[in-house]
Amino acid sequence: MEDILQYSLLGGFFLLLVVTLLQNARKYRMKLPPSPPGRLILGHLPLLKQPRAIHRTLHDIAQKNGPIVTLKFGFRTVIIVSSPSAVEECFTKNDIILANRPPFLNGKVLNYNFTTLAAAPYGDHWRNLRRLTAIEVFSSSRLNTFSSVRREEVKNLLRKIHKTCGDGSAVIELRTMLLDLNFNIMMRMVAGKKYYGEDVDGLEESRRFKDMMQEFSECTRVTNLGDLFPILQCVDYDGFKNRMTQLGKRMDAFWQGLIDEHRVDKDRNTMVSHLLALQESEPEYYTDEIIKGIILMMLVAGTKTSAMSLEWAFSNLLNNPRVLKKAIDEVDTQVGQDRLVDEPDFSNLHYIQCIIYENLRLCPPAPLLVPHVASERCSLGGYDIPSGAMVLVNAWSIHRNPDVWEDPLSFMPERFENGKGEPYRLMPFGLGRRGCPGEGMALRVINMVMSQLLQCFEFSTIDGKDVDMTETAATLMLKITPLQLICKARPNTRSLLA
Repeated sequence: MEDILQYSLLGGFFLLLVVTLLQNARKYRMKLPPSPPGRLILGHLPLLKQPRAIHRTLHDIAQKNGPIVTLKFGFRTVIIVSSPSAVEECFTKNDIILANRPPFLNGKVLNYNFTTLAAAPYGDHWRNLRRLTAIEVFSSSRLNTFSSVRREEVKNLLRKIHKTCGDGSAVIELRTMLLDLNFNIMMRMVAGKKYYGEDVDGLEESRRFKDMMQEFSECTRVTNLGDLFPILQCVDYDGFKNRMTQLGKRMDAFWQGLIDEHRVDKDRNTMVSHLLALQESEPEYYTDEIIKGIILMMLVAGTKTSAMSLEWAFSNLLNNPRVLKKAIDEVDTQVGQDRLVDEPDFSNLHYIQCIIYENLRLCPPAPLLVPHVASERCSLGGYDIPSGAMVLVNAWSIHRNPDVWEDPLSFMPERFENGKGEPYRLMPFGLGRRGCPGEGMALRVINMVMSQLLQCFEFSTIDGKDVDMTETAATLMLKITPLQLICKARPNTRSLLA
């Protein structure tokens, strides 16, 4: 038995070697973008050393090799794009060719066999999903329907902070509060449920939801070696594939339970109720699986990223007192202290918008845009991009490029006083056909939370020290140290929250 295993492993190794040599031979017939030296089999994976953030490592590689670089992550060809002109070419001339996602394990197991909006390949199914979410989920009219949910949940956050501060000041940690807020907003919109805070909808159901989302976050943070080395797809090392499969079953059962509840109680004002009403007229398309995929997409794409953006925004404000004061002055001038800021006020809070865009420039929640895959051979910047290559856009690198931005490392909201400018310079929500459909929703939440917090509280750093801006090495750009700050209620806060 041991001899068979040894021969199998040896045969697998030689098969990998042959495939590598064949790929290298084909490479010489194509004009690929430049590539730094790599290793046999592993390719350039050893360059991605923890705990350094991947987007910083890829930025350094681009500085040495050019704005379009070829890397090998195991047996997967990866093209790194780090210039606005190359990004423009990706999402204009090659937008359809690059409108696919990598066929990774989590897309199969956790995304209903590649049928969700995030994981589906480009085609009729994906176009229908995109149309559905644009019209029925993230349209302005649909988002306006849930404005009271956002208003109530943000007010609950303000009250919680005010209770902590009392008549004096207190040290608060924002990250947990912001995550709880975003999950409650999204789940109330989706299913009319609250799972975080004191008045949750069922302690056991709340616990199941929290455990499920935590495990989802952990699973999607881990790189599945089978995605990089195809021969390992049949090996469930460390039981990772089984854990992901079991998680997928639990999540499916949870979402199905929410749908079944709505079938019994049809009078709820929720996304699920609305989608079930559509199901009655078009049952062949608005299936339960499609609805469950939309629930998953909204929770995964619309919670953590908004919370992280707000944490980075207040970190930048605390490290830039001039900007913080100017933002408070704008809120006081445009809205005053007689009522809380509301969504119709956003258009008058121009400097707040500038702060939001500048924060997204310096601290994009996804520093590397969600990967794209070339469905056929194409050209980019004069180079050949092979079919099946994965294309990664380093938004973080472009956002800090001195050839694109003046004084790029400084936090200067004034640079956006005349608008966002060219889209290929700023891309926190992605670009092209696969750009994030929830941008409008995210900006509403970020605007509301930031404006009302500035309206109700004074903030300062602990011991007068600057906030540590170091980020983790994760896919999402998360502060390595949760933001702690000193918070004190402003004179009219009690009446505003009454």
